[in-house]
Amino acid sequence: MDLIGKLLGQFIDIVQWIDDSNDTLAYRFERDGNEIKTGAKLVVRPGQMAVFVNEGQVAQAASETNKGVADAFGPGTYTLETQNLPILSTLQGWKYGFNSPFKAEVYFFSMRTFTGLKWGTPNPIILRDPELGPVRLRAFGNYSLKISDPRLLLEKLISTDGRFEVEEIAEQLRSLLVSRFAAWVGKAQMSVYDFAGQYPQMGDSLREALSPDFKAFGLEIESVVLENVTLPEEVEKALDKRSQMGVIGDLGKYTQFQAANAIEESAKNPSGGNPFLTAGLSVAVGQQVAQGMQASSSQPQHAAPPPLPGATPWFVAVGGAQQGPFDGAAVSGMVTSGQLTRETLIWQQGMGAWTPAGEVAALNAFFGAVPPPLPQ
Repeated sequence: MDLIGKLLGQFIDIVQWIDDSNDTLAYRFERDGNEIKTGAKLVVRPGQMAVFVNEGQVAQAASETNKGVADAFGPGTYTLETQNLPILSTLQGWKYGFNSPFKAEVYFFSMRTFTGLKWGTPNPIILRDPELGPVRLRAFGNYSLKISDPRLLLEKLISTDGRFEVEEIAEQLRSLLVSRFAAWVGKAQMSVYDFAGQYPQMGDSLREALSPDFKAFGLEIESVVLENVTLPEEVEKALDKRSQMGVIGDLGKYTQFQAANAIEESAKNPSGGNPFLTAGLSVAVGQQVAQGMQASSSQPQHAAPPPLPGATPWFVAVGGAQQGPFDGAAVSGMVTSGQLTRETLIWQQGMGAWTPAGEVAALNAFFGAVPPPLPQ
């Protein structure tokens, strides 16, 4: 190789980007004066795309078939010459076929999927729960995205930023997520009790609702994950108490059980435990047991049902002996058979003493009406 060839070889550049970060969406290739030598090598690695910008505008294809399409290069190695890359003929100087350097900016885009991006509600969302009424809740999760249109992302968000990272648009994307989540929850009319079983469906619904918003920036949202929905601490404590009451069931039996356990633990104490505590618990358990026994004894075993109203039994004195009890039908039969006369002593609950049957108003119907005495 002659001296001229060696000198020309010194001007050949390699245009490439080795991404050493995990959150960079786009990177502008740095070169003094944005000058790229003729014959430079453009190296686009897997998961990358490169876009040329000339004088503040994305370079467009020269041919009519590719008109309006950005000069975006996928993975591969390219030699920057007009002969084999006519798509660059619109760049300044190259359209004349010069072998001189040209000025242009090269942006590299990471086309991989960015995962584990966090989102959450900065302030509680107020909604009307079908079971609990008005409640405040917070939601947390993550999402993933990737670049769908490098040129649109360059025009809408990157502009002249030399290194565009996810964090620069994370706040705006999180705001979109929270807004869509609040709207979805408000329309769903779903109780917070049912949220846990609907996390995947909620994530899919959010992703569909957010797709147009992300697409406007040249981005694509691939997934939205809802990790947790939380209520205020005082509401969670109240729900815990409600669950405990449901598990405990009979509070009286639970109290006896707890007291018995406390007495047992106190007795195991090597120091003898607290005698006052043990005595107090013993009394409490004794009272509980006594109340239970009284309640059981107050309910007669196999007791006959009480008489119907107006059917209080009667007792009759026959031959100096008490007989009965008799119901009204039996008393009527005794009157008919002559066993019970007006002079027969009779008694029922509520009467002060044994009384002749003829003087008891309730039995007048059995004896028949007695005419009043004739006038004098």
